[in-house]
Amino acid sequence: MSRAWTVRLGHQAGQDYFEILRWTTKTFGEVQAKTYAETISLAIQALRDGPEVLGAKARDEIEPGMRTLHVARQGRKGRHFVVFRAGAGQIIDVLRLLHDSMDLARHVPAANDQPH
Repeated sequence: MSRAWTVRLGHQAGQDYFEILRWTTKTFGEVQAKTYAETISLAIQALRDGPEVLGAKARDEIEPGMRTLHVARQGRKGRHFVVFRAGAGQIIDVLRLLHDSMDLARHVPAANDQPH
């Protein structure tokens, strides 16, 4: 088996995570926010298996190399996408965490806005 990919959470994805959990706590309470934090974290951790992880979709219509992974997987519920891009050296950059009702093309950063 090949080594695990390195997954980097970009600044905007970190902000998204904070806002999602703040809203979930306010709307559904701390217990649900903790459960949803785990759901999102598990989806992000799954990317350590690489960009072709089960459920990941190429989103070249948004931008070449862009991919998404829905957090609702393995029996867990959720309404967000992990928006990411694979790079050289087995690195995956998580760019955004976006609600699945959003227009993804409008909210993803351009290629030159990748995390550093």
